[in-house]
Amino acid sequence: MTDSVEQGYSVLPYMKSRYDRVSGALRFNATTHAEYRIWRRRLVAKLKHLTGYNTMRRAPLRPKITETREFEGYLRQRVVIQTEPGIWMPFYVLLPQSSPGPWPAVLAPHGHCSGGKLAVAGCRENKDLDNTINRHNYDYGVQFARAGMIAFCPDARGFGERQEALAKKNILNSSCQWINNMAFPLGQTVAGMWAWDLHRLLDYIETRSDCIPGKVGCAGLSGGGLQTLWASAFDTRIRCAVISGYFYGYKESLLEMHGNCSCNYVPHLYEYADMGDIGALIAPRPLLIETGTRDGLNGASGLKNVETQIRITRRAYRLLGVEENLVWDVFEGEHRWNGVQAIPWLLKHLRNG
Repeated sequence: MTDSVEQGYSVLPYMKSRYDRVSGALRFNATTHAEYRIWRRRLVAKLKHLTGYNTMRRAPLRPKITETREFEGYLRQRVVIQTEPGIWMPFYVLLPQSSPGPWPAVLAPHGHCSGGKLAVAGCRENKDLDNTINRHNYDYGVQFARAGMIAFCPDARGFGERQEALAKKNILNSSCQWINNMAFPLGQTVAGMWAWDLHRLLDYIETRSDCIPGKVGCAGLSGGGLQTLWASAFDTRIRCAVISGYFYGYKESLLEMHGNCSCNYVPHLYEYADMGDIGALIAPRPLLIETGTRDGLNGASGLKNVETQIRITRRAYRLLGVEENLVWDVFEGEHRWNGVQAIPWLLKHLRNG
């Protein structure tokens, strides 16, 4: 009994040791192109099962443009589509006015404390939104549009207009916990829902004459980086991706920091892959990862915890002979969108790739 008292009663030490024992059954270990293709098929299939992605049901998109407004440098449309039977997703489309279309397109998913699409689309209707945009440089959808790309800024399930009832006291609140509470016992996850909805948004983009066919990227901060990671890993129609403030080892950043939002957690995930393995699924497509030097979500060892995952992903790019397609942009700062390298990098790959 004395030993138990001295060690405390937390299950965290046990969970950390269990992680070491059972993690990584499908970690990246390919040594040839053929092995990479086999590994990729196996891991994508497993992850689609774990996230419940395979349980999602297609439905007619039935798109409807409900509003068009003009702003400095871009037009903004509000559009609604159906992603599953009875599941509707509103989003903003930001159309560049600096050049005639069609344009390359960028999915611009948001993270937390965003009001959903509002912060990414530069909506500063109240003090909270204005503060979060300033703090996180959150209006990257506007930045994309002003740079000459058509930006699609959706409300992920549980955010913005799609908040669940328990979250509606503040537009910055998320509903991830309550959606996962409903979803886990039914074999689904928030992460799977978000990836599915972004892929349905891709389906819609393919119907628009103002988007250049086959020229679609995806870029997001924090929870938007989570969405970018999963959506890009599952669907090769995303030609290039920028993951900002969301690339690190699961053990330090999510197991040890287990107070993070429930949207990060997928049943059985750690048994099969770390984040660098999921990043390797994006190869050989161009991938840029932004990391702030003082981002607290990096984990106890900071940039070292990010670098462990960069190394895993880089091995896949090196194997496929395209190591230059993986860029790690480390900037001085905290948890925020940077964009200094990312925006010209997106333009380069979407115009010339």
